[in-house]
Amino acid sequence: MSEFDLVVRSRRTVAEGGERALAVAVRDGRVAGVFDYGETLDARESVDLGEVALLPGLVDTHVHVNEPGRTHWEGFASATRAAAAGGVTTIVDMPLNSLPPTTTVSALEIKKKAALGQCHVDVGFWGGAVPANIDDLEPLFDAGVFGVKCFLSPSGVDEFPALDSDQLIEVMRRLAAIDGLLIVHAEDPATLTDPIGPTYPEFLDSRTQDAELRAVERVIDAAALTGGRAHIVHISAGSCVEPLRRAQESGIRVTAETCPHYLTLTAEEVTSPAFKCCPPIRESANRDALWYGLATGTLMGIVSDHSPCPADLKGLAAHDYSSAWGGIASLQLGLPVIWTEARRRGHTLPDVATWMASGPADLVGLSHKGRIAIGSDADLVAFDPTADFTVTATDLHHKNPITPYDGRTLTGVVHTTWLRGTPIQDTPHGTFLRSSAARP
Repeated sequence: MSEFDLVVRSRRTVAEGGERALAVAVRDGRVAGVFDYGETLDARESVDLGEVALLPGLVDTHVHVNEPGRTHWEGFASATRAAAAGGVTTIVDMPLNSLPPTTTVSALEIKKKAALGQCHVDVGFWGGAVPANIDDLEPLFDAGVFGVKCFLSPSGVDEFPALDSDQLIEVMRRLAAIDGLLIVHAEDPATLTDPIGPTYPEFLDSRTQDAELRAVERVIDAAALTGGRAHIVHISAGSCVEPLRRAQESGIRVTAETCPHYLTLTAEEVTSPAFKCCPPIRESANRDALWYGLATGTLMGIVSDHSPCPADLKGLAAHDYSSAWGGIASLQLGLPVIWTEARRRGHTLPDVATWMASGPADLVGLSHKGRIAIGSDADLVAFDPTADFTVTATDLHHKNPITPYDGRTLTGVVHTTWLRGTPIQDTPHGTFLRSSAARP
């Protein structure tokens, strides 16, 4: 018998924080060894990528799969196939916009039953924190969720109401007692306004940076008061980076993420409601602060916030930004979108792997994901960092072919994605993941 099941060689292997010519050996779905590129190894199968890069599988901790209940928006089969095609080997599903939302253990089990046998990548789950389910939070953690999500402003769906200031503090107190993570959509409802018209500038004016900043400051204060862990999702406002940095330096347990659309798209180039999301894509000058937050570690990673919907809800024909569903579909495209801009700014493939693989994995405690290291899952991506392609929305695996990147030329092509040493093809072989902190 061969010593290894698989050996993948690349002159541009991203491992241990650098990029080197290495051979990665796989046994029983895990990385069993990392060797010099030219070392002779006994393997049942060998792949030599040459100058095509070998990256760790990406970890996307912010995906709205929407199944069950709104499966015509997206579903586990289509979402995880899109993830695999984009080099993502692990996703963590949001507790909304599925029906029922994942706010109880029974709802979590309904979602798992819907997903069973459909997943092309490994899948974990977030729970939800709403005003009526505070006694359900600890059981959700016991059932294996990686944390619970709340909104401070209306979520867009009636079945997932927001927390007020007192409820936020009470939830954080409850979670602090079990060291549970709260993830927060941070926009201040008192600062948000209704758009005064249908255009994008009017929509942008209704959700200012100040609305985001005030909510982030409220979460920081709640984390400081309770000692709890908080994570701010999809930071779009560059003005939030400095208060987050100060809070982290003072020992407050708060982290934050951003998304490809905030780092690469600008308000000046918005041409259709395909660009609409909440918080919104802001002016071009805002992007530099977000990239600085990533470079300095204040923002721990980049995740998709994949939130698709059917064309009629996106309002493409009416061109009305006030009523269109707010969400960007990008799960399959995040890696080339980010690499195109990161390379232009002088960042490296190891930087991208930190932001899109090991950083999100560390957020949810998946130490065996998001890195090429001995003992880690052999989740690998063959990625050509020099090849260009033009996005065609209808060619994507997303259930609804709507994306603001349609027609855009990007750099970086995913050739093969391996999940635990097996190429992801037509037969789903993803598994469900539990938080390592979950009690049986």
